[in-house]
Amino acid sequence: MAAQIIDGKTIARSARRQVRDKVLERVANGRRRPGLAVILVGSDPASEIYVGKKLEACNKAGIISRERYLDNTLSEAALMAEIDALNDDPTIDGILVQLPLPEHIGSNAVLERIRPDKDVDGFHPYNVGRLAQRAPTLSACTPLGVIRMLESIDETFYGRRAVVVGASNIIGRPMAMELLLKGATITVCHKFTRDLASEVARAEILVVGVGKAGLIRGEWIAPGATVIDVGMNRLDDGRLVGDVEFDAAAERAAWITPVPGGVGPMTVAMLMDNTLRATELREQDVAPAANAS
Repeated sequence: MAAQIIDGKTIARSARRQVRDKVLERVANGRRRPGLAVILVGSDPASEIYVGKKLEACNKAGIISRERYLDNTLSEAALMAEIDALNDDPTIDGILVQLPLPEHIGSNAVLERIRPDKDVDGFHPYNVGRLAQRAPTLSACTPLGVIRMLESIDETFYGRRAVVVGASNIIGRPMAMELLLKGATITVCHKFTRDLASEVARAEILVVGVGKAGLIRGEWIAPGATVIDVGMNRLDDGRLVGDVEFDAAAERAAWITPVPGGVGPMTVAMLMDNTLRATELREQDVAPAANAS
């Protein structure tokens, strides 16, 4: 069996085009463009690249972007003040604080300071709680992108055995809840899982997001499985690879995502989608109140 490739670049391009068309329709009807504010603290090269991609996507989607590049010596209180100002700005619909933050700034406190209705990353406890209660508003971008990719291949979800490897707050936990919401039967594996190989072998849908190159061996993959590799690892020779042994896994799977070119583009596309959704929810007055945090 030779797996078919789930092309994240193509799916993301379509998703961004849909956002752009909706934004153009808004403008044609005399309504304002959505606005996204991106805050980067420090000068981490990888973070600068990610922020650049997000700002470029805003431009292509017709979303107004406002970027704030702040020194890594900035105090936590000063960063909170920046967020408060954006929370109160009616032209800003989404606020994104690029992670990681300097060690002297508490990430959880910062993410919780963002108003839930402007939390386009989907990390605020309010939005995570809404997903857990089967009433999502703004969902985490990477898991949301994975769901879109699975829908693109007509995944049925209902009753399917889905295994998520990794239990982070950014990927694994919200991914499990998204799949549960779709009707799949979920297993979440983590560092305490005793027999990872046997758990992976049961998966009809496998989503891996750990950040360890080659963690999932190709021979573990069940024949006909769908494999979504969220991992992104740079080898000593400069190559980017995922958490799954791609070549060996592709011999057994029915569908598989490449790295790069798989999930990564979808994360940025879903950020654009969330920004537009945040705008629409605020206009409909169904978004959470500012004091929900």
